Amino acid sequence: MESPWMPFARERKPARFAAPPFIRTYSESRGHNFTLNATFDEIDVSKYDGLVIPGGRAPEYLAMNESVLDVVSKFSDTGKAIASICHGQLILAAAGLVKGRKCTAYPPVKPVLVAAGGDWVEPETMAKCVADGKLITGATYEGHPEFISFFVKALGGTITGADKKILFLCGDYMEDYEIMVPFQSLQSLGCVVDAVCPNKGAGEKCPTAIHDFEGDQTYSEKPGHDFTLTASFEGLDASSYDALVIPGGRAPEYLALNDKVIALVKEFIAHGKPVASICHGQQILSAAGVLEVNVK
Repeated sequence: MESPWMPFARERKPARFAAPPFIRTYSESRGHNFTLNATFDEIDVSKYDGLVIPGGRAPEYLAMNESVLDVVSKFSDTGKAIASICHGQLILAAAGLVKGRKCTAYPPVKPVLVAAGGDWVEPETMAKCVADGKLITGATYEGHPEFISFFVKALGGTITGADKKILFLCGDYMEDYEIMVPFQSLQSLGCVVDAVCPNKGAGEKCPTAIHDFEGDQTYSEKPGHDFTLTASFEGLDASSYDALVIPGGRAPEYLALNDKVIALVKEFIAHGKPVASICHGQQILSAAGVLEVNVK
């Protein structure tokens, strides 16, 4: 019997496959392994002041777990702050906590929230966050600064960080956590934060790497998020910034060979400004000679 593919082989006609002009949804790759610090079955809701529900794929199955829904409902029934982001709102909907409440989420979650009686707020950007009393919802991780700020206020706290201007020195394959976490945390404190990379401008992206210790003799490496730069390295006025942050990862290996990078670091040190460097970032500090100590 002739194979159905033989006509293509005989006639040498090229096969063509249609593809969409752009990707219509997010991609998925493995991230950091996250270590838990408590046991779910031992949780006493009365000992906590608030609840945070991350997104991702976990909410798809957690929303079907009655024990999870019971814990979430107890936080709501006792009037405690709840912050949920991205797909986490699937759990809120399953627990019946969005009816009549203003909320947002990653756009594909909209039908579920609307069906559960939520007052849907369309996210103009993926950084959108909404506060309805002590219920905080966010569209994606891009909105973490406002998400954290709203949550702290819902807990009765205040944001008192001075509006200092902070510069991040970035490079390709810097470590994902080491750029994203401090960058967004400082934004949530009200700081003006910029990220620059040699030979790149504002709006361009740096790929990041995820380094994890998974039982081997050294860390493993996986691709992380793409990080969008906010300013251009060329023409940078270092005097307009109050502090410098240097993430780790693989970027410092080559940034430490860049004379302009070294001059920038030395300028911050010379003017007595704070410089925070983590992990492999210290390779840049060493290359700049700022770790030397004069011993008498």
